[in-house]
Amino acid sequence: MKLKKILLGLALVILNQLTWADEVEFSKQYNNCMDNSGGVTVEMLDCIAAETKRQDLRLNNAYKNVIGLLPPQRQKQLQETQRAWIKYRDLNCDFYADPNSGTSATLNSNSCFLDTTASRVKELEWFKEYYSN
Repeated sequence: MKLKKILLGLALVILNQLTWADEVEFSKQYNNCMDNSGGVTVEMLDCIAAETKRQDLRLNNAYKNVIGLLPPQRQKQLQETQRAWIKYRDLNCDFYADPNSGTSATLNSNSCFLDTTASRVKELEWFKEYYSN
């Protein structure tokens, strides 16, 4: 019985992680900017950069909100997790910037950074709700 509960909990966590990518929230400014970019790479990169700044602010706020709810040992664990996540995000998204693939690689790299950051925001917001209860 205990094993079933553990497996069910693990399955729910995995499903939550899969849905965060689908539920990321971008600003209206970003959506409008991308709609008005006309598919021009430089314009799209400007839109992504501005939205990345907005998402980074959300990320920092979500992190502060969660860490404030945790006991010291869990705070340390979240700090270590966040540092590892930042390193992973940066290395992974930098890999998209293949120097032999032209401007599309830069667009892919920047999009990866934005999408991954927005997904982490959703994850931290979920933890805030979880620990608030």
